[in-house]
Amino acid sequence: MPKMNLSHFEASILFALFTSAVLGVITKRTDRERLRYGVRCFAYFLAAIFGLSWLMYLGHG
Repeated sequence: MPKMNLSHFEASILFALFTSAVLGVITKRTDRERLRYGVRCFAYFLAAIFGLSWLMYLGHG
């Protein structure tokens, strides 16, 4: 099996994707609600990743 070598950014995106999918599946009843909630959670994760990244970048400046 090939070794996966992910950057911190790629690992964060993968974590956001899988976590959003799980949250969508376990918290909503219909498929439409699950999809919408999963996409919304993924967008929130991305916003948090980019927001915190900029805060850390500016904090070290």
